[in-house]
Amino acid sequence: MNRYSKFSILAIAIVTAGSVTYAAQGGMENDAMAITKAKIPLAQAVTTAEQHANGKASRAEYENSKQGWVYDVEVVSGAKVFDVKVDADKGTVISSAEDKADRDDNHDKQD
Repeated sequence: MNRYSKFSILAIAIVTAGSVTYAAQGGMENDAMAITKAKIPLAQAVTTAEQHANGKASRAEYENSKQGWVYDVEVVSGAKVFDVKVDADKGTVISSAEDKADRDDNHDKQD
């Protein structure tokens, strides 16, 4: 092997070892695993949102927002749809707004 090939292999080995160490320490945590840190379960957040908006949940997700980790629950009440945010630690409603347009997450405004 020539000198540059040995150097390249050594550099790749160092980068790979660093990446594995970083991932093992939780730096590359799966987003879905973050819900294990929530103090209230998803089912409780859905029930809270349904009671708040007087309707039925059609979608719920756990997400990181400006307020911290929240449950974002979409609730259908009659002919209206509401986006209800529930605090993942306290189980209280942070915000509720009527969703005028049927949007998916790619078109929602930033939290």
